[in-house]
Amino acid sequence: MIPPQLPTDTAWSPPEDDVRPAYQPVEVLLEAPDTWALGRINAWWHDPDGRPWCRLRLLGTTTEPRWYRYDPEQILLLPTVGT
Repeated sequence: MIPPQLPTDTAWSPPEDDVRPAYQPVEVLLEAPDTWALGRINAWWHDPDGRPWCRLRLLGTTTEPRWYRYDPEQILLLPTVGT
């Protein structure tokens, strides 16, 4: 189950010099209605139009991380430290 906004080419990657490493836990809305999964963003990139993309891996899967266009309604950033 993959968020619908993902590029179909799993080998696609932006220029590595423009990628900013990250460690950000997230919840991802899957294709099934009201189904969320935990994941982790390990890099950010902004396309030439300024839109943010994130390299994301769903936890509990053996798939490689993939680039997604960031959509805050489908990829929810979770806190990395307690309050």
